[in-house]
Amino acid sequence: MTLYIGHEASKLWKRICAETTTEINLLAENWKYLLAGIICQYIHGLAARGVHYLHRPGPTLQDAGFFLLPELGQDHAYISETIFTFLFLSFVLWTFHPFIFKSKKIFTVLIWCRVLAFLVACQSLRIITFYSTQLPGPNYHCREGSKLARLPHPESVVEVLLINFPRGMIYGCGDLIFSSHMIFTLVFVLTYQKYGTKRCIKQLGWLIAVTQSLLIVASRKHYTVDVVVAWYTVNLVVFFVDKKLTELPDRTSASLLLPLSTKDKDSKTKEENHKLLNGKSVDPEDWRQRTQVNGKVLDDSNGVHADNAMNGE
Repeated sequence: MTLYIGHEASKLWKRICAETTTEINLLAENWKYLLAGIICQYIHGLAARGVHYLHRPGPTLQDAGFFLLPELGQDHAYISETIFTFLFLSFVLWTFHPFIFKSKKIFTVLIWCRVLAFLVACQSLRIITFYSTQLPGPNYHCREGSKLARLPHPESVVEVLLINFPRGMIYGCGDLIFSSHMIFTLVFVLTYQKYGTKRCIKQLGWLIAVTQSLLIVASRKHYTVDVVVAWYTVNLVVFFVDKKLTELPDRTSASLLLPLSTKDKDSKTKEENHKLLNGKSVDPEDWRQRTQVNGKVLDDSNGVHADNAMNGE
């Protein structure tokens, strides 16, 4: 038992090392895209912080979702955040699963380049919309009488640039249309829908997305329009951006990126020896002489037919 555990641990360590080498090579080629995506996340947070200075509390707008869904109250507002945190962490762990599991369909660096491209496109549209019109926030801390509804004028530029993470993002006001939580949720679910392998997890992801939508409205964190606009905007953005991006390489056909293990090398050598013993060539283009006639490639064994074809017979 101890020997078996040690053997499996050794295999896992080799897999992690091989995967790390591969991802480092990909990171060296794509670090600019990742850095640009991370900077855009900061800019989005900065924009959300800035619109809070412009927010003016007022009466809550008439909303169909508020009539249909009972209000959870401040004591249960954490439920939607808990579900979102679970989805976020689950997706992050899934993107790093190639380091551990054998069933590897994605490259971690490449999948995050794609996800960040989706997020940046959606968040750019979101910044434009919530700066166009500032609505009175429906959240509890954004209502009239709350100390957090209005931010005092910043005393320095540093105060604005720090964006008070994460408290400034959780207790933000004014950045309503459309929901940032739904942007992340739908981007993650759509990404797993395309590159994930477990059907049950895909179905669970969509169930969580619908549940998250209802809980956001029931928690009064957003108006219903913020969630509805997110649903069709994010889906359309992902659809069109995905068509513009280069498709991710399939790991089954991208073996050149992955170093061969000793076992893989031995099996490949045995296969080549087996073909040679049976009179078959390992590389037909190198080991067989071929004759091309009228665009057709013929083997040496068909040399007579080739001669006849050349003589017009």
